[in-house]
Amino acid sequence: MPKPPLPAAVAEELAKPWYATISTVRPDGQPVSVPTWYLYEDGRILVNMDAGRKRLEHLRDNPRVSLSAMDPDDWFTHISILGRVTELVDDEGLHDIDRVARHYTGEPYAVRDRPRVNAWVEIRRWHAWGRLKDVR
Repeated sequence: MPKPPLPAAVAEELAKPWYATISTVRPDGQPVSVPTWYLYEDGRILVNMDAGRKRLEHLRDNPRVSLSAMDPDDWFTHISILGRVTELVDDEGLHDIDRVARHYTGEPYAVRDRPRVNAWVEIRRWHAWGRLKDVR
């Protein structure tokens, strides 16, 4: 798997609102994968989650993650990321979840009564497939 930086063509696709799953590691070593929204910005990935999510505990214990983003029109075309959460920050005023929600829906995030946390993922390795498989 190549290391960053991502080629421009891969970065351009990753910046789109593709379907994605993120995987974390439980304390017993079992991986856990869930669907997620994300933003790709400045060579990092932003994932925002409810402050009560179990995966937030997993990330505090073990910051290693993988994220797979799939083109919604051609799921065979995907980008897989291996990375590490380098920053966990409270999303004061729900500013960042609104940015993420607008990216996917065009609207601010609807749930306003729960605190949220940003997880910034540093990309360590990446892999692309489908129409991006030969991009290096």
